[in-house]
Amino acid sequence: MKHEKEVSISDAREHLPSLVRDAERGLTVTLTRRGEPVAVLISTERYRTHAKSSIPLSQALEEFRTAVDLDELDIESVYEDVRDRSAGRVVQL
Repeated sequence: MKHEKEVSISDAREHLPSLVRDAERGLTVTLTRRGEPVAVLISTERYRTHAKSSIPLSQALEEFRTAVDLDELDIESVYEDVRDRSAGRVVQL
């Protein structure tokens, strides 16, 4: 990301052409309502790049499962010294 600019929605109404030019130049313009970010203005080029690189979670998961052998990773050994294997506390219901 290049520089970021934060503008309230009410100010954005008055300066929209200028904000669009900022976005075209590569700035990220964050629109706020009562000081909280609610939207982002970016160039079409950046939007297309981002949208193109996104894939559905289901596809990403399938690609991961195809590429990685989970048994080979031996994930259990990573948490061996971290997990508390005790039964835990007794709860009265």
